[in-house]
Amino acid sequence: MPEAITTLRAELSLFDRAEEAFALLETFLEVARPRIGSVSIDPDLLGLPDEMTDDRVVVQGLIDAIRNEPLRKRPFWAATDREYDLDDEQARWDYTRLAYCSIRAAVWSEPRTTTYFEVADQTSATYWLPDTLKTQYFDAIDAKGWAIPEDWLTAPSKMPKPWWRRF
Repeated sequence: MPEAITTLRAELSLFDRAEEAFALLETFLEVARPRIGSVSIDPDLLGLPDEMTDDRVVVQGLIDAIRNEPLRKRPFWAATDREYDLDDEQARWDYTRLAYCSIRAAVWSEPRTTTYFEVADQTSATYWLPDTLKTQYFDAIDAKGWAIPEDWLTAPSKMPKPWWRRF
């Protein structure tokens, strides 16, 4: 039987400071690590969000380094996604900042069938969490002494529709 899923909005504009969203994403990556298959961003059209404050210079340096990398040969239909190694602390830090700078970023399950987190067009960010993972995530946020966003606490869980009813 599938688990109920909760949708949590996580746009930078919903937080007092962008760094709160980054810290929550870092915490999520720590908690969900055993379930995560891959994390990726689309390196094309990276840009700093207006909400980013503390890390602007460092993240701009990351963006510039990606832009200066030689272009990889690939078929025109192939995705340009750039994956990050979550076991590397620096790569994890880079990912949490660059995800919000990308037009497309995702945290995938293992196997790659479920998206747990996604940023689209640098403006929309969403978590889709099964109830057990949401409980672990909220417990980790509490353990760090941070406040869980109020609208996350009241977000309802819903059973996923069968694939044939999603269209």
